[in-house]
Amino acid sequence: MQNHYHYSNIRNSTVVAFARGDVNGDKIPDSVYITGMKESDVSIIKNLTLVIQDGATGSLTQVPLNENIGYNPTLFLGDFTGDGVRDILITIATGGSGGTTYNYVYTFVHNNLRLLFDSDVYNQMYQYGVTYKDDYKVEVFSSLNNTKYLIDLTLREPEYLNEIYDTNGKLKSAVNGWVDPISGLYPIDFDSNKIYELLAYQKISGRYHADSLGFIQNRLKWNGSRFVLDYQDLAIFGSRAE
Repeated sequence: MQNHYHYSNIRNSTVVAFARGDVNGDKIPDSVYITGMKESDVSIIKNLTLVIQDGATGSLTQVPLNENIGYNPTLFLGDFTGDGVRDILITIATGGSGGTTYNYVYTFVHNNLRLLFDSDVYNQMYQYGVTYKDDYKVEVFSSLNNTKYLIDLTLREPEYLNEIYDTNGKLKSAVNGWVDPISGLYPIDFDSNKIYELLAYQKISGRYHADSLGFIQNRLKWNGSRFVLDYQDLAIFGSRAE
């Protein structure tokens, strides 16, 4: 820990997240840090940087994160690729509405740092359309896998429906919603094989951001070269039974 504090003081930064485990494959636990600069305990953190200290040699490897400003960064170490070595999952709250996050997965096998997942790239690839339809329906279309979902609005409040539909259930005018960028990326070992998949949540909004319609849930799996869509579903909110 002395090396870690010495490093922080030199760089005029603070450790904001820490995890320990073998990430280079030599069977010796390494120290993994996120460092950054903040003006107070509740302020935004700037200059977020991944720092890895080799457990065997004490040598330091660092890389500034692509999106290096945010809140409450966290670290998770787990094997996502199936090589038996822990990878590094980083999650950073953006501070924006909807609880969106920046997310990165790195591998450090043989002390070679490589980016496996970047939420910005993911958000560009995973595009959606949200379109209100007649008869109190909303169509959600996922472009990547050419899949369509229908959300039934009939249990929504009459005041809400009356603003959108006439008495015959026809749209008064065109209405479109949207799907947020990632608002949660979670490591889950669905197969119980000690290899983690990623579960990405994306909020679906209707006429305004607080008008939540549900969540897209994408399960991502490493295919040997990148994370690909393994399974997708759409989760909706229930209504209180009368």
